[in-house]
Amino acid sequence: MCYRQGDVLKTSVLSKRDSFELIEIIKKKWPHEILPKVKTFKAYEIEQGKRILKSEKFTAIQINQDIILPFLGEPNIIMQFPQVVVDMGAVKFVCNGAKVMRPGITKLDNFKKGDIVIVKDQVYNKTLATGIAIEDSEIAAASSRGYVVDNLHYISDKFWEAHKEISIS
Repeated sequence: MCYRQGDVLKTSVLSKRDSFELIEIIKKKWPHEILPKVKTFKAYEIEQGKRILKSEKFTAIQINQDIILPFLGEPNIIMQFPQVVVDMGAVKFVCNGAKVMRPGITKLDNFKKGDIVIVKDQVYNKTLATGIAIEDSEIAAASSRGYVVDNLHYISDKFWEAHKEISIS
């Protein structure tokens, strides 16, 4: 359920100071070479503490005060992050918000615990989700079970659906 003011998403233009603070959070976790110059963000409140951040250059998802993820609809940005590829049996679970488990993973890039990771399917190479690594890739590769990625933003979640609404208006 979207956090709404009447029938419209609660929207605000953030101050340069607030936008700068968000950019500093992004700089800590995102690859530096992909971060475009941003003056201010427009924020769309989805629910308390969760929002879509839009600038002229890109869209991001703020999960909480410390976690800002790339929006799945930004292919040029998404492709810069480490990836985990899952088999087709895992797709429906990932697209319903489940954590990514080791048995469903067919391939993984190098990443550290706490890094932002993109999840793709094995057959069509479609981006399904983005989240935070629960384990280092080396540990995950050596394991046959356990959680690897905490799924925080996935196709058809509340952010995805709200973004469609934003794009129409």
